[in-house]
Amino acid sequence: MSNVPVLETERLVLRAHREEDFDAMAAMWADPAVVRYISGEEYTPEETWTWFLRYAGHWSVRGYGYWAITAREDSRFMGETGFADYRREITPALNGRPEAGWVLRSEEFGQGYATEAVKAVTAWADANIEIATTVCLFDPEHAASIRVAEKVGYRKLRVSEYRGSETLVMTRPRRWPGAGPLAGK
Repeated sequence: MSNVPVLETERLVLRAHREEDFDAMAAMWADPAVVRYISGEEYTPEETWTWFLRYAGHWSVRGYGYWAITAREDSRFMGETGFADYRREITPALNGRPEAGWVLRSEEFGQGYATEAVKAVTAWADANIEIATTVCLFDPEHAASIRVAEKVGYRKLRVSEYRGSETLVMTRPRRWPGAGPLAGK
């Protein structure tokens, strides 16, 4: 995944996933606290490997994708964030808009890492993805991720149904670097 840009924040380095991240990634996706509001079911190592390969494919095909979130201080794998086009069968359709997402190991919850990482990737998207809006989807009960989304400018668009469950769809307009209410924050 040599085409994945490295993004740095005060405490984090966002970089391409590496095969050596896999064990930490598999442990994260097998943690009930992590998947509670995502799928509700722990992922097997096989399912996690499929996600790992999807990340590489997004960068190759779409020109955007997911980054591994690592700690600047010790390079530990902390989670993942980025954009994807999953072509979800949701009504109304997302129409190819990049879908933002993020997930952290449960040990990293509540320390502001998600907001820091998502600010970095949305700033990157604003400068590099030529599309008017991005979206994100959540279980309406996932208050922590909804707060992160709101902090970086996502607003409620609608509640839809996806795979038999209510899903909150949020949207964020593209901001050009140096413009808009979040510039410099």
